[in-house]
Amino acid sequence: MFPSFLRNPTRVAKKPDLSESRELFVAGRTVALAIRENRRATRITLRIEPGGRGLKMTVPKGIRRGEVNDFIERHRGWLETKLARFSGETKIGAGGTIPLRGVPHRIVHTGQIRGTTEAVIEGGEPLIRISGLPEHAGRRLSTFLKKEARHDLERLVAIHTGRLGKPANGLALKDTRSRWGSCSWNGNLSFSWRIVMAPPEVIDYLAAHEVAHLKEMNHGPQFWALCKRLCPGTEAAKDWLKRHGSELHALDFD
Repeated sequence: MFPSFLRNPTRVAKKPDLSESRELFVAGRTVALAIRENRRATRITLRIEPGGRGLKMTVPKGIRRGEVNDFIERHRGWLETKLARFSGETKIGAGGTIPLRGVPHRIVHTGQIRGTTEAVIEGGEPLIRISGLPEHAGRRLSTFLKKEARHDLERLVAIHTGRLGKPANGLALKDTRSRWGSCSWNGNLSFSWRIVMAPPEVIDYLAAHEVAHLKEMNHGPQFWALCKRLCPGTEAAKDWLKRHGSELHALDFD
């Protein structure tokens, strides 16, 4: 009797899954890279996570590790350019600057333990005044921005649902990094509170976008026609988010 390993001499060993996580040193800092195989992929794709917090690479099934490494090296210059935008200090605190409705505001600590966080104009300069302990500045600022975002979005959603003739079931604020908003099948709208840092016309577009989904649960031609009817500045607002959205995601309030 032949040994069992000779019974199927044509069997080929299965290639190991290339999915892995590694770190790259790019633009003066270490960035996490997640590599995932996808049997439906026909080419290598590389995506920068919102805020430059990491990289995601999708590769075809069975691709050689050398091809992946070559791809990374060929695109290192592109990565350096893109990630350089996020290589600076993103921690928010007193003395820094933060946009509110598209207008840069300098963050000022009042020196008081108790008090409210407020946006004011002093000597012609936009300021956000915060109290409490300095190490709690980020938390106080994010709480303030959430309050302002809710105020703006509730008002805009009411306007757009009134035009649409279809009410929303509810409104929630989240800190999502993969999308700016969403609309569930039962009419619940969700928004990233960070949108309040964008210009007013961009906030209005996001509200109109999600309200349009109450009628059109897709991104087809009818949806975009409705979105543009609710918000004529849709294209300009989309372009602004594409160019500057990651900068808002990169700000660290923790």
